[in-house]
Amino acid sequence: MLDRDRYVLHVEDTFDTSRLDDRLWLPQYLPHWTTGERAAARYTVGGGRLELRIDEDQPAWSPPYADGLRVSSLQTGLFAGPVGSRVGQHRFRDDLVVQEGPSAMALYTPRYGLIEIRARFPDDPAAMAAFWLIGFEDAPDRSAEICVAEIFGRDVGPDRAGIGMGIHAFHDPALREDFSVETVRIDVREPHWYSLEWTPERVALHVDDQLIKTVDQSPPYPMQVMLDIFEFREPDAPRLTTDGYPKRFVVETFRGFKRER
Repeated sequence: MLDRDRYVLHVEDTFDTSRLDDRLWLPQYLPHWTTGERAAARYTVGGGRLELRIDEDQPAWSPPYADGLRVSSLQTGLFAGPVGSRVGQHRFRDDLVVQEGPSAMALYTPRYGLIEIRARFPDDPAAMAAFWLIGFEDAPDRSAEICVAEIFGRDVGPDRAGIGMGIHAFHDPALREDFSVETVRIDVREPHWYSLEWTPERVALHVDDQLIKTVDQSPPYPMQVMLDIFEFREPDAPRLTTDGYPKRFVVETFRGFKRER
């Protein structure tokens, strides 16, 4: 069982007001690899819920690099080099070039602690929603990803779901890949807690306070939180009214804790 008594609350967002907290969230997805308009999130907030949406008319996130991808995302930091450079967070291809600024923003970039959300994931087979952390990447090796919950709609059933979790090393030579899809017997369309316990020795991944996976390695540098919903669509595929727009990922609470000394 997850023991929160060892931690002190550091940040919390219960999404009670109709204005997104810009002291915590940047409502864009990796804007340095595209334009501000294409990176901008579609969302509503208030009444105790954040709803990230993919709308029918939403443009592709970055046609040069991922033309079939649409995304609405919040992130708690941003780091990139000057326009025209190849320096930037989450370098998922070797040919990426920075398209626009801004270049740096550290809103919430923890190093260790307990970080969690209470959320409802979608079951749309063309969508995936995720709660993950990436290295702030102010140095190229500080690039790992901790995936707390990555759920494809095709893997969602009424009483179980496949939840991706673990570590992607990316450009960090000190870490190794340790990612798996775990079957968890819950209905992820209903609200549940998804929690990361991150120490210098390991990361422990929980659902509703139950330990699901432990990875015995740990990124030792600041990381930022990512909350997002993705749609995967072929670039020339028709947009049909039967495709179920908008696609929604609903987060009810976000919390970050520090470990008590």
